[in-house]
Order: sequence, then structure tokens, then C-alpha cells
Amino acid sequence: MRVDSGIQCLDFPCIDTNRAAYSNPEIDIDPQGISVVLISEAAPANPADGYYAGGSSLFQQTTLQAFSDAGVQADSLQDLVVRGIYFTTAVKCGKTSYNIETATIQECSKILEREISLFPNVRAFLLMGDVAIKAVNEVARRRGEGRVIPAGSTYKIRGGIYTFRGARVFPSYLQAGPSFNIEKSKRKMIAQDIAAAMDLLLQ
Repeated sequence: MRVDSGIQCLDFPCIDTNRAAYSNPEIDIDPQGISVVLISEAAPANPADGYYAGGSSLFQQTTLQAFSDAGVQADSLQDLVVRGIYFTTAVKCGKTSYNIETATIQECSKILEREISLFPNVRAFLLMGDVAIKAVNEVARRRGEGRVIPAGSTYKIRGGIYTFRGARVFPSYLQAGPSFNIEKSKRKMIAQDIAAAMDLLLQ
């Protein structure tokens, strides 16, 4: 199944994103085999840096490093996909400033909702950064389920037990892009969160 074939943005209503950097996962995948869904912030400014761009794309490099930190070795993102891990962004266009407006997250969460509904066997969601957390909370709110992740700083809410659609949810920090190489303390926490999600697959 091609993820991007039926899940697309058609009218691009958001005013604080770069439509030219629109990117929806262009990957052929067996949805039944996905056990972990990792959601990060926004599509990269350069589509060549995306998760599924191949080669040495920035998102692939930093994500492979994050999984390596967690003790999960892989030569490519495809190796991780084969193990049942799916990678996507909460916002499908590149951002034009540091922050992303709430209205944009709400709008893009409609696409994200359709996207994650494709995977019936998810056991863990990794929410990498505030935008991903807000987007999943928005999906749950729209369904009348209330917040998945409570308000608060990530370092305070990490380690709590949260669930969404029968799966564990791990709020964490952004692992995709240049910011991943800045703070060692956050890298350590990201590794811990990835490891905890991966441990669920062994139970």
C-alpha cells in the first residue's frame, strides 16, 4: 500500500508553512506489519532531507543515530521499517519560522489522523517534540477522547503511562534534523524513550 496515494493535502490552507516543501510519506508498506509509529515535527525545508528520500538525507542520518543511541542498530531507515517502525511528520509542509501556529497543527492533524488509522496493530507511538504531541492531542480531542498527553514540560511528563487507541504513547524530544546534535541530555532522553517503545515489541 502506498501511504501517500489516498492521504493528501488538497487546498494548503496554512499560512505559516512552505507549500513547496510539502512531503507525505512516499513509501509502499504493509500496514499490518507496523508496530511503532514515530511522529516528528514538520517536513524538512528540503524534501531531499526527508525520512524516505534515501541516501544520506538529514532526517535519516539523525534518526539512525537516535536509534543507535537506543541500542537499535540499522544501516538505513528501510531496515527499521522492515522491523515494523513507521516514520512520519505531524505537519506535512516545511515550516517558515521556528514555531508552528496552533491552527496549522490542527489542520494538519486531520491528515495525520487518516494516516495513523491505516495501521491497526500499533503498539507504541513515539511523539518527538511538542508539535507531534499537540497533533495527537488534537486527533484525540476531535474524537471526544480528551488529551492523550497532559500539559507540561516534556521532561516532567516523560515516564508517565499514556495510551492512545490501545497503544502506549511516549512523549519525547525532536530527533529529526540539525537540532538533534545540540543537547546531549536530550539525546539521552530520546534514546531512553525509543528503547522503551522497542521493549514493548519483545513482550
